[in-house]
Amino acid sequence: MSTRSVSRSGWSSKAAVNTVLFVLAAYTLMPVSWLLIAATKNRRDLFGTNGFSLGDFNLFSNIQEVFSHSDGIYGRWLLNTLLYAVVGSALSSLISVAAGYAFDKYGFAGKEKLFGVVLAGVLVPGAVLTLPMYLLASEAGITDTYWALLIPSLVNPFGVYLARVFSEGYVPYEVIEAARVDGAGEVRTFRSIVLPMLAPGFTTLFLFSFTASWNNFYGALVMLNDRKLYPVNLGLHMWNVSTTESPEMYALAITGSLIAVVPLVIAFLGLQRFWRSGLTAGAVK
Repeated sequence: MSTRSVSRSGWSSKAAVNTVLFVLAAYTLMPVSWLLIAATKNRRDLFGTNGFSLGDFNLFSNIQEVFSHSDGIYGRWLLNTLLYAVVGSALSSLISVAAGYAFDKYGFAGKEKLFGVVLAGVLVPGAVLTLPMYLLASEAGITDTYWALLIPSLVNPFGVYLARVFSEGYVPYEVIEAARVDGAGEVRTFRSIVLPMLAPGFTTLFLFSFTASWNNFYGALVMLNDRKLYPVNLGLHMWNVSTTESPEMYALAITGSLIAVVPLVIAFLGLQRFWRSGLTAGAVK
C-alpha cells in the first residue's frame, strides 16, 4: 500500500471520528442551548418565536421573578438540594472510601462473600428500592423530613466497589505497614495517610454521588409531601405540572431549570483535575 493511500485512509478515519463526535456533541448541547436561549426571553417571545431564535433579553428579570415567586420558595428548594447533594454525597463518599479500603487492605472471614453481596447491590435498580425504603422510613417515622433523603443516600454499593479499586491503585501495603511500625493506629492511619492518598478517588465518588443526589427526583417524589422540603427538581416538576392551568409558570420552570444546571457545571469544572486523575486509578501500577 502506498504512502498516499495510507495517508488518505488515516484522514478518512479521522474525519469519520470527528463527524461522529460533532454529532454527539451537538445532540448533547442542543437541549442546553435551547434552555439558555429560552430563559432569556419574555413570555411573549417565548411562545411567539422559534425555539432557537433570540428575543428581547430578559434573563435577569426572569431570574429575579423565579427567586421572588411564592415568597422565594425556589431559593428554599435550591438550598434543600445543596443539603441533600453536598452533605449526603460527602458522607456517602467517606463511607464508601472507608469500606473500599477495608475490603482491599484487611483480611477477615467471609470478606469476598460479603463483597459479592455489595456487588449484588449494584445490580438492583434504585427505583426498585424506593418503595421498600419508603415503607422502612414510614416505620421509622422519618418520612417528610430531611432524613428521608439523606439516610438512603449514604449507601452506595457502586461507590464501595470503586473505592476498592482506588485503594488498590493508590495505597501500597508498604505505606500502611510503615505507619503501623511508627505506632499509628488504624483510625489515625486512615485519616492522616490513606484519606489524602485517596483524594482523587474520593472526589470522583463525590461527583458521581453529587450528580445522582441532585437528580434524585423519584425518591423525593415518594418521600416528601411538604413543599418546603422539596429539592429543586421536584419543585420544578410541580411548576411544570401547573402550566396547564397557569401558562405563566412555564417561563419560571424554564429559567429555574437553567439555574439548577449551574451548580453541576461548577462542581465538574472546579473538581475536574481530581476526577480525571481518579478515573485512571488502577490502570497503571
